[in-house]
Order: sequence, then structure tokens, then C-alpha cells
Amino acid sequence: MYIQEITLSNFRNYNEVQLKLDKGINIFKGDNAQGKTNILEAIYLCATARSHRTSQEKEVIMWNEQAAHITLDVQKRTFEDKIDFHITQKGKAVAINKMPVAKLGELFGTLTVVMFSPEDLQLIKKSPKERRRFIDIELCQFNKMYYYALKQYYKVLKQRNNALKQYNHNPNAEMLDVWDMQYVEYAKEVVKRRSEFIEEINTVANRIHADISGGKEELQVVYEPNVTSEQLEDKVRRYRSKDIMTQSSTVGPHRDDLKFLINGMDVKVYGSQGQQRTVVLSMKLAELYLMQEHLGEAPILLLDDVLSELDDNRQRYLFSYTENIQTLITCTGVEQSVWNNQKIGKLYNVIKGIIS
Repeated sequence: MYIQEITLSNFRNYNEVQLKLDKGINIFKGDNAQGKTNILEAIYLCATARSHRTSQEKEVIMWNEQAAHITLDVQKRTFEDKIDFHITQKGKAVAINKMPVAKLGELFGTLTVVMFSPEDLQLIKKSPKERRRFIDIELCQFNKMYYYALKQYYKVLKQRNNALKQYNHNPNAEMLDVWDMQYVEYAKEVVKRRSEFIEEINTVANRIHADISGGKEELQVVYEPNVTSEQLEDKVRRYRSKDIMTQSSTVGPHRDDLKFLINGMDVKVYGSQGQQRTVVLSMKLAELYLMQEHLGEAPILLLDDVLSELDDNRQRYLFSYTENIQTLITCTGVEQSVWNNQKIGKLYNVIKGIIS
């Protein structure tokens, strides 16, 4: 899979830009705040229907404009797809091959990407919410059933919380019973698929991490569900009184977390900065591998100003996994290690939204 061409209209600081991309390495070089990351953000939006930088997608619209537009021509193994992504002040709309997409979930799988940025290097130290987001974004891209289960789960969670907030004024145990039944059903599906995914990624990331560390370290990625599938129904029932008191749902996958262990030790507590970076790199490379395994073709790799954060050894391992994968790199300068490791397809200079 690779992007043949990308067109942006009124997107961030780009009024109009059209680029033909190389199948291999594409480097966007320029000083900070020139618009390099905006290219990657547009691609990420077309893959996941969300920005990796803001929860308010209307922020991508150029100042004093009413709408932004992204067009991607995606070449796959046996066919092509054209994605048209339209963002207005009121919302977003997508068409695939000129056919409007009724639900954004239908977009998943049309274009698959793995994004790696300096912020990802903080994945281990960040809040559980960020680690859940990591799981959800990757799973949704190659498992539409997970996307729909997750969407329904959060919809029912919101309704259940609303019922809990109203309970003291209008006690309605039967209504809560209805929400609890649906809540448990979708929560079980989310927990099941997360558990399967973490089991897979643990196996692959462990192998990659051992390779990077020269066999000195064993990585374990541990899924920490707030509640197991077997316990869900019982705990939801037992915690109802507490939930009514706090007006929120105490148990469920919205409180899940991940733990990373090296040789049995918690990396968040005992790991060095270098070890933490190696763990995240192993996870990203494992993502690449699993997407290729599940979908039958490689995703597109987006490296947003991350190379300067990795030493030569980690860069070498990163590039060893990118053969035959379209890669877009943003950087302030092209480091020698890039030239040493890869044949550059295209090098772009970016200055104040002008690409040459």
C-alpha cells in the first residue's frame, strides 16, 4: 500500500498543494512551524478519521476559511482507492471513490498507517488514557468489529452515567437494568478483543526487543483490564450502589491499562530513558508487523520528527523494518544515519507552507 498523490486545500497553512509521493522514503525537511507535520496529520486523518494533534478537527481549517479538503490516491496491491476528506466548521464528511461514507467506521482499513512521534516516546510515562488510545487506534484500523463494539460501549457508558446522575431524583432500577445488560455485552467484546491484541503484540514486540537489546532483555506487554469478562456482570451489579453515589461507572474497559516489564521489572518505575524508548520502538515495529499480517499488505509509516530522538542503533533497527514500506519523515535536518541506512526517494524542503 502506498499513497500516489496527496492534495490539500485550505488545510492548516496550505492554501493549495499537490504532491506526488515516492513509494519508498519521502523526507519533509524544514525549520519548526513551517508545515511539515501538517502533511502527516492530513494522512493520519484519512486513515483514522481523527487528528493526532487536536480533538477539534475544525482547527485544521485555514484561518478565515470555511472548510478544508484532503484528497488521497491510494494504490493497493490489486486496486486503487481515492479518499476525499472534507472538514467544515460543523463537522467532517468522507467519500471513498466518490461514494459518500455514511459512518466514519467504514473508513477504517481503506488506508492504514503507523504514526511515530516524540510524544509516543512518553507512552509509558503518560496516563492510562493514552495507552488505551494506543490500543484503540491500532485495533480499529484492522478490526472493524472492534470499532463498532467500542463505539457502542462508549455510547451505552454515556447513557448509563446519565441514568446514574438522575437516579437520586428519579429512581428507576429497571432502566438501570436495561443499560447494565447492554453495558456488559459491549464491555465483554471490548475486553476480549483487547486481550487478544495485546497477546499478539506482546509476542512480536518481545522478539523485536530481544533483537534490539542483543538478547539481554525480555520484554513483556501486560494487559491490565479493570475487570475481566468473567467478573463483569457480577461487579457491575455489586458496584451499583457506589456508582449511584459517585454518579459514574466504576468498572469497565474505560479504566483499562497496560504495563511494560523488562526482565520482570516495571519499566515505568525502574526503566532508564533508553529502555523506555526501546520498548516504544519495539511496540511501533510490532504494529507494522501485525498490520501487515492481518491485512496482507504493509501500512504507511509516518515518522514525525522522531529520528533526532533515537540514537544510531535504534534508527538502524527502525529502518531495517521499513523495507518495501512507504515512509514519510519530517525533520529539521537530514541526519547522516538516514543516508547511510536508506535510499531516499524524494526530499522536500518546506518553508512557510511552500513545498519544493
